[in-house]
Amino acid sequence: MSTPTHEKTVSFKPTPGLSYDPTEERYWDRAALDGEVLRAFEICNGCRMCFKYCDSFPKLFSFVDDRHDGDVTRVTEAETREVMDACFQCKLCEVQCPYTPRDGHEFQLDFPKLVHRYRGVNRRGKAPTLRQRVLNDPDAAGKLARLSLGMANVANRARPLRVLMEKVVGVHRDKLLPEFAAEPFDAWAEKHGHVQAEPGGDAVLFQTCFVQHNEPDLGKDALYVLKRNGVDVRVVKGLRCCGMPAWETGDLESLRRWAHRDLELLLPYVERGAKVLVVNPTCSMMMRREWPHLLEGEDRARAEKLAPAVMDVSEYLWSIRNEPRFDATFASVPPGGKVAYHAPCHLRAQGIGFKGRDLLRKIPGVTVASTVMECCGHDGTFAMTVEGFEPSQRVGKKAFDGMKAAEAEVWATDCPLAAVQFQQHAGKKPLHPITLLARAYRGEGFGPKREGGER
Repeated sequence: MSTPTHEKTVSFKPTPGLSYDPTEERYWDRAALDGEVLRAFEICNGCRMCFKYCDSFPKLFSFVDDRHDGDVTRVTEAETREVMDACFQCKLCEVQCPYTPRDGHEFQLDFPKLVHRYRGVNRRGKAPTLRQRVLNDPDAAGKLARLSLGMANVANRARPLRVLMEKVVGVHRDKLLPEFAAEPFDAWAEKHGHVQAEPGGDAVLFQTCFVQHNEPDLGKDALYVLKRNGVDVRVVKGLRCCGMPAWETGDLESLRRWAHRDLELLLPYVERGAKVLVVNPTCSMMMRREWPHLLEGEDRARAEKLAPAVMDVSEYLWSIRNEPRFDATFASVPPGGKVAYHAPCHLRAQGIGFKGRDLLRKIPGVTVASTVMECCGHDGTFAMTVEGFEPSQRVGKKAFDGMKAAEAEVWATDCPLAAVQFQQHAGKKPLHPITLLARAYRGEGFGPKREGGER
């Protein structure tokens, strides 16, 4: 960012360079971007509501106060980069901000989108780094892991190889990484009759790349619970990542390529009246809120058509709770009946409430002992990186402490990556509400996952 003199107050009102739309020419104009960054810094410095989320705002306030005598115009390019790099796209600042386009405010401030723009402009025309190639494409990583015949999981647990991975790729040696499944979810689904030749049904499952490659059991639980409640749900083969890991680093091209593929596969279902049910709130947020302004041309129009049909799985189940088909015949309850629930950031960003938590209360005898609203700090691939591992623990500490304070034997969260973060830093892995429902229907226990078997 340029460093102009402080001869006049920076206006809070949008500059001519305001743009959150990458199809607009000014979006990619660096000078236009610099003006918007300066304006955002001035607004945030004056407000300071978002001091407690990521390190972006504490860094900004420290630079302004300790180095520049309150003058945001003196923030340097290097300092700006530090502020932007510290954002891990939890979206909580946008949720709390009173100046957003969502609220119709004249300032039109969306800090997370500004960070995405900053990263997109800075990455444009550059080849991806090795770490970006590894972390940006979960589908490629999953396929390579299966080709290794289990050796990828062995490598993820071997200290010497993790040290090497840290030095070569930039993935922190101590980060707990999710295991790769031997069989992708959609292959299992096809073998068990969940993939059909013609689009149709009440819903199609967007299982997410995490379920596809790491935790297919969660996808199996989702199918079981939906079918138990009379939902004609289908699975489609060949879905790609929603693009969030790539967009975190400014890789818009990959996001658009994968979204195009997903739109091709999902829209035939939507056109026949089906809902698109998503297991991970990050992916549903991307499809609802991000694709309609990140894609271009025909794909943008198709994304706008898809977005109203996208729902979180628990959100959909909650919507049919008063219908005769909703099944409330549960055969078991969690030990003690107490559940501690963590509300994922990207679920909060969608403003749909916490329907997974509410569904758990449908299980007789269950009490949600605590609803923890703090960010866990994982935030996509941020916690996996060398520079993000320690901050992710620090940011997540309030969430870890909040879940422990509930003194509940069973923990729940709708975010599979949050579950990994709690497992590593709080000593207990939360279950997805859908998995809790599945186990309660079956009369099973609520401990670690079981191996094998059709759900």
